Amino acid sequence: MTRTADLHDLILTGAALCGGLLAGLLLRMLLRWLGVRAGRTRWGGDDVIVDALRTLVPWTAIAGGAAVAAEVLPLTARTGRTVNTVLTAFVIVAATLTAARVITGLVRTVAQSRAAVAGSATIFVNITRVVVLAMGFLVVLQTLGISIAPLLTALGVGGLAVALALQDTLANLFAGVHILASKTVQPGDYIRLSSGEEGYVVDINWRNTVVRQLSNNLVIIPNTQLSGTNMTNFSRPEQEMTLTVLAGVGYDSDLEQVERVTVEVVTEVMKDVEGAMPEHEPLVRFHTFGDSRISFNVILGVGEFSDQYRIKHEFIKRLHQRFRAEGIRIPSPVRQVAIAQGSPQILIPQQRDASVSVDSQVG
Repeated sequence: MTRTADLHDLILTGAALCGGLLAGLLLRMLLRWLGVRAGRTRWGGDDVIVDALRTLVPWTAIAGGAAVAAEVLPLTARTGRTVNTVLTAFVIVAATLTAARVITGLVRTVAQSRAAVAGSATIFVNITRVVVLAMGFLVVLQTLGISIAPLLTALGVGGLAVALALQDTLANLFAGVHILASKTVQPGDYIRLSSGEEGYVVDINWRNTVVRQLSNNLVIIPNTQLSGTNMTNFSRPEQEMTLTVLAGVGYDSDLEQVERVTVEVVTEVMKDVEGAMPEHEPLVRFHTFGDSRISFNVILGVGEFSDQYRIKHEFIKRLHQRFRAEGIRIPSPVRQVAIAQGSPQILIPQQRDASVSVDSQVG
């Protein structure tokens, strides 16, 4: 027979519970101190691990105190096994949630470290979280004595029906995985689709890709559409790019002077303007005898796609100022229209037949 708990048992039980709570608080304070230390390091993984352990370790200490208290109390064998099973399942749940936070945090850290800007590919994060939680759920069921074999069988049979019902969703999911695995597009890249949408890739999740335009609007593009359309990635294989500006001078200009002045302006802009490439070699190429000007291209170096607008703005301002100072004329288009006196004659073109000559006469 099971004896009745006396005062000594109750005191030991309370001491065990209080000890578990006190240990949990002390460990949480210790991990908080470690979190401050981890925040001073360059690697972001230690921050994720310490932050996750701040949840697991205190609850494990509390569960340990509860287990000791259960051993002190004169419980029946069946009740003792039930308490131990419940505490074990509780620890497994806490460990599963912690493992999910650690692993997904590390995946997010790796994704951000490989992106040019602070972005994240949540498709990998979500897949990792679902897999870890599913494994922990199955372990909890097995710990509680629930057979998971019928559940796995039902999942295998029902998976086909779910796959047929979610064809579009699964297509977007695998398209997103393919996009990230092939590294054609990564968060932080500036892209332009053949349909006209363009902007920075903010996120690639399980269903769509989020693109932020320069106007700060978000464009939501399904992953299947992104993978099946023509696309220009201005960040691959590198972010640095060249910018071509069209200019022109009058026919009376000294082209040697025009080239020299333009090269000086380009060099100045490359050194002074933020986002430019100081090591870029200025290039000026004359290419067309126009109606009123000699046209030429100026090639500038740009560090990143959105920098081109600021660089072009400064270059045009400074080039216009230098041309005025040097006396170089930038002509505007001129058209001369001659109006004859008298009534204009209206000429109506005569229709010609390919089977007869122009001089033929019909009798």
